[in-house]
Amino acid sequence: MKNLTKYLKYGLAAVLVTGCDTKELHDLNINPQALNEVNLNLLFTSVELGLASNGTTGDNRYIDWRTNIGWCGYAIQQLASSGGGISPGDKYTVNAETNAAPFEFIYNDQLKNLAEILKQSGPGGFAEGKYVNLRQISRIIRAFSYARLADYYGNIPYSEANKGTDGIFFPKYDTQEFVYTDVLKELDEATSALNASNGDEGLAAADFIYKGDLAKWKKFGFSVMLRLAMRISNVDAAKAATYVTKAAAGGVFTSNADNMWVQMADGPSEWVNQNGISRAFDPGDGGQPSYLSATLVDFLKGTNKNAVADDDPRLMIISGGIGDWTTAGFTPITVDPLKQKGMPNGYDLAMLAELEKNDKLEVGKTYSRINVKMLQDSDPYMIMNYGEVELLLAEALERKIGTGIAGTAKSHYEAGVKASMQMYTPYDASLTVSDAAVTTYLTTYQYGGTKPALEMIGEQLWVNKFFNWWEAWSDWRRTGYPKLTPTNYPGNVTGGTIPVRLRYPTNEVAGNPNYQTGATLPDDFTTKVWWDK
Repeated sequence: MKNLTKYLKYGLAAVLVTGCDTKELHDLNINPQALNEVNLNLLFTSVELGLASNGTTGDNRYIDWRTNIGWCGYAIQQLASSGGGISPGDKYTVNAETNAAPFEFIYNDQLKNLAEILKQSGPGGFAEGKYVNLRQISRIIRAFSYARLADYYGNIPYSEANKGTDGIFFPKYDTQEFVYTDVLKELDEATSALNASNGDEGLAAADFIYKGDLAKWKKFGFSVMLRLAMRISNVDAAKAATYVTKAAAGGVFTSNADNMWVQMADGPSEWVNQNGISRAFDPGDGGQPSYLSATLVDFLKGTNKNAVADDDPRLMIISGGIGDWTTAGFTPITVDPLKQKGMPNGYDLAMLAELEKNDKLEVGKTYSRINVKMLQDSDPYMIMNYGEVELLLAEALERKIGTGIAGTAKSHYEAGVKASMQMYTPYDASLTVSDAAVTTYLTTYQYGGTKPALEMIGEQLWVNKFFNWWEAWSDWRRTGYPKLTPTNYPGNVTGGTIPVRLRYPTNEVAGNPNYQTGATLPDDFTTKVWWDK
């Protein structure tokens, strides 16, 4: 202590002698080796990767494997499982990781990075006045991500979320209605504010989705606005109409060239940059079962199951056939469209053996699988597409929601079906559907013909969202289409009804004191979220 006092005394004397001012004293406490400013462009690139269930949080297949595939893909009956892998959505069982994955990954990855971008590019931040377009694009992605979280759980931490640096460690919950109101406002403001005159340095290099093309980002922002406006159309018709009108006026996707894809790559390692959906299904990696549901295959096979003339052209794009898929590759047994067969949902192996009257049943030789051409690790990851936008415009016109939409419900429906059928070539150039094949399908199943128009729109939205199963689940909850038959596997936790929300993670339930007063309760799979009416 004596020596410390001596050093303090002489140190103070030196300061007094040299006449250091307050700023110089402050500068003595700055580590010149420390990182005092972050390149926001680098953070933004990580945000874009996080959109594809990737980013900085580790395993790039985790959230897809557990939630997008294991819950949503099975619950909306596009996939089926006899019991392998992670598939609680098939038989309505509980998997804690499935419930927790979106909450933990979305908050801790892209939303955390977005919070830093918005803080530092906003008032008082080191980058205030810079990165202007990047800031607005970040607001668009933030709105997209928060809306998806609210769709999973209902009420969520929003206005106080990701503010640990401000001393908020237990954020309050906001209602899903509040979240939607605010994210629609954010989309409106941010998309309208994009302007080439802002001249963000480095944006084109940082943005590996649209390469800094602000026109594309505007279309994406207004397309997301359209999606969210239609999602609340059953509970807030006036607000839905307002934002459908704004989206139509602002300009939504107009072709498949506008589709949002996150580009993936084989390297530098299996944990970085690879497509998490592909990795989850890969027999040499995740090994998740890749069988198509009977509900989906039967729909794609059309009215006459004994003919191919009325098939959906996507049947042998989505299905790779029946065969063995091992680490050595896929060996088809049959790729004959007539012989494609989906696995029924809600059956275990013993039940399937009884159903098929085959006590030696081999599921790999019996049921159709996802086309492996769309399951390569370097395949791009779909976020949103033009086909969905056209179908939503058709629905808005059919239901008379909003104004300013040119054309008819029929013309937008047909454009949506065509775009949905012709959007698969980024996976593999061979996955093409000709204009003639589209015309034949639309002639065979005429709009509003054998089914009500809204049912046809709902079914097409469902097929359009293959791989994007979390959004298909939200569409089904909102529209009720397609008309799915629930399963009733012994011991299921929903009483034989299709689950309509996720439960909150157990650590959030136990750790955030605001859970009891603000969360969507009861915290069950059968409790509907706000817009699900």
